[in-house]
Amino acid sequence: MQQLLYYTDKTKIMTKPQMDKSIIPEKVLDVTMAIESAGYEAYLVGGCVRDTLLGKIPKDWDITTNAKPEQIQAIFGKDETFYENNFGTVGVKTDSGNPATEILEVTPYRTEGAYTDSRRPDSVEFSDSLHDDLKRRDFTINAIAYRVITDELVDDFTGLDDLEAGVLKTVGDANTRFGEDALRMMRALRLSAQLEFAIDGETMLAIASNSALLERVSKERIHDELNKIMMSDTPATALGLSEQLQLLQYIIPELREGIGCKQGKKAHKYDVYEHNLRALQHAADKGLTLEERLASLFHDIGKPRSRRTKGNGYTFYGHEVIGARMTKEIMQRLKYSKDITEQVVSLVRWHMFFSDPDIITLSAVRRMITNVGEGNIQKLLNIRMCDRIGSGRPKEQPFRFRKYQAMVDEALRDPISVGMLKIDGGYIMQTFGEKPGPRIGWLLHALLEDVLDDASNNTQEYLTKRAEELLKLNDAELRELGKNGAEKQREADEAEVAKLREKHHVS
Repeated sequence: MQQLLYYTDKTKIMTKPQMDKSIIPEKVLDVTMAIESAGYEAYLVGGCVRDTLLGKIPKDWDITTNAKPEQIQAIFGKDETFYENNFGTVGVKTDSGNPATEILEVTPYRTEGAYTDSRRPDSVEFSDSLHDDLKRRDFTINAIAYRVITDELVDDFTGLDDLEAGVLKTVGDANTRFGEDALRMMRALRLSAQLEFAIDGETMLAIASNSALLERVSKERIHDELNKIMMSDTPATALGLSEQLQLLQYIIPELREGIGCKQGKKAHKYDVYEHNLRALQHAADKGLTLEERLASLFHDIGKPRSRRTKGNGYTFYGHEVIGARMTKEIMQRLKYSKDITEQVVSLVRWHMFFSDPDIITLSAVRRMITNVGEGNIQKLLNIRMCDRIGSGRPKEQPFRFRKYQAMVDEALRDPISVGMLKIDGGYIMQTFGEKPGPRIGWLLHALLEDVLDDASNNTQEYLTKRAEELLKLNDAELRELGKNGAEKQREADEAEVAKLREKHHVS
């Protein structure tokens, strides 16, 4: 990073900053110049300055100014702006077609009152001082401002030094900053993971001291920060640090049940907690999706609740069933969408499939594809791969794993859904005089079961003959044969849980 050339009483100014103007979008330059041309100051501030200094492409651009909201709107016109908040932020429409610059947020310099809810200020007052605005920000590396027209950086809180040192430190007193907005503690973990920065010692002490404040933060906001942590390059480090700083109990307390839960040295080097984190980290190293990373983190979360002593070791019978239920509760609590929740729960529920060579037949693979969905079968293989590496095993893809991949590729060429059958509902109604209704669906699913057993059964001749036999059954019998994969999974899981409770005398 460039050396500072001179100092003022409050502000360090780099007259030759390491800001690459070519990174700044044209629409951002246009908005700042329009504000300056109207006689006001305009600074880029926050994450966009930080990322540009680090040579990264910012995901959004924030502008701060000494112009008040009505003055900002006067510059750009009310039709091209909107102002619908209590914090002075005016959205300026640019019609750029780029999500990062389609709407640029321009906010007046401001000071803030007390944060009685540990989330947002009770009051906001506009200021004429950039220094007032910078001192209210969370971390020093986010409190650097850049004025485009003069090409100068304003750094009142050693943010440039901390960028160079790779250190995350709060602006001013850390206890005060976290008391204002408790989510800043998670943001510290996230920025540390994303930037691979160390967290300052005093800042860490303040996080540990104020961790309970995270209970006051909405689950939606925790969900957003957790996603950013999960999609960083080092999510396991961030979550491990969250446990050390006493935050994990307010994020995903169920993960803590694995701490000290030994698994046996034969298959695992680590306790359940560390194993789950290592599986997650391998998912990140492989660049896997959010769903795959979450499933890798949660895949063995049910082990502590299912562990039983057996001889000199342990068993974890049914942990995938228990883990799927726990995962669903966690995902719903953290306000994940129904689609993502169902994907992750399904991956956790079936993650043991590729671990047992005795059940792997081509027919079984076809059935598994119907259980998890064609789009998720490769993800299931990936979870198995992460599980293996998280266990401390040296090879990611042993021969058996490559064999499973080949079987999946082969199975995907075979019929795996009702829509791939050689006859359909219309054919059944025309051939057998059946009326539209649920019996048609039950029949098709029953026929699919035959085809999953043996792909060669998928011929019009065989299916017509088999349909004629099945249509002789009453509704209850046909429905039982034609239950889809989701229904069968739910009933099997309920039976499995009931069996476990009875076995261990748990109501």
